[in-house]
Amino acid sequence: MEVSQDSPAKVQRSSTWAGLRAGDPVKIDDPRARRSTFEFVAHVEHLGNGSTWVEVVGGRRGDRKLWNFRPDQVYPAQGKKDMPSLDDAPQLPFG
Repeated sequence: MEVSQDSPAKVQRSSTWAGLRAGDPVKIDDPRARRSTFEFVAHVEHLGNGSTWVEVVGGRRGDRKLWNFRPDQVYPAQGKKDMPSLDDAPQLPFG
């Protein structure tokens, strides 16, 4: 984990979260994310106010934009429609 020094608001970024590692594919529950593919980048916590979000990269075919979503919007790529989010049901720990 690292604490970003490039802004006055301190954030803690982790390249692992809920059984994911940077680069792992994920599904996103958001109307803007339909027909898009994403890879996990980092789980981020704002140390000042405690808010958290998940950074992913991707988008529609050929896009590599950075997106931020609430943790409850992030699902395993191989998940089924009725599965809980990774925030509610983390995957198995790393091997």
